[in-house]
Amino acid sequence: MQFVEPIRDKKKIELVKVILKKSGFRNYLLFLLGINSGLRISDILKLKVRDVRNKHHIEIKEQKTGKYKKFLITDSYKIPLQEYILDKKDHEWLFPSQRGDRPITRIQAYRIISKACEKAGIKARIGTHTLRKTFGYHFYKEKKDVALLQNILNHSSPSVTLRYIGINQDIIDKNLKSFGL
Repeated sequence: MQFVEPIRDKKKIELVKVILKKSGFRNYLLFLLGINSGLRISDILKLKVRDVRNKHHIEIKEQKTGKYKKFLITDSYKIPLQEYILDKKDHEWLFPSQRGDRPITRIQAYRIISKACEKAGIKARIGTHTLRKTFGYHFYKEKKDVALLQNILNHSSPSVTLRYIGINQDIIDKNLKSFGL
């Protein structure tokens, strides 16, 4: 099993946003929600318009863990989200497929994300989980609170969280680089 990585470069994140916005607002919002909420793609794709309309939080039962989770709809994606759902009905999928009344698949989400990342020149291993890991990486870099991030991501320990977002490898690489006998 290959592990995917977070997008560490904020300039690359901005470039992916531009690329996705050009390809369609749905794709842009999928990326925006993923990197700003920390939700798993399986939980994002199950969202309907009613789950976000006139709400301050996204409330879900996590598909993977079965646990209840409440995520704040932050200013980083609130306005684009409101614009996106303006003409949509409550029963509609937030990220609808062009093929019938269903959301896009995880495979389609992967294609959208990986194609945009490739166009942006991102060389890291990319997957749908990259969105969640990107959230975790940048949250930790800004807040330096591994316990809070562990709670947000529903991880069992701080070491799992640090390994998950790639911080352990960064620390190892940085220290090995300056080490020598």
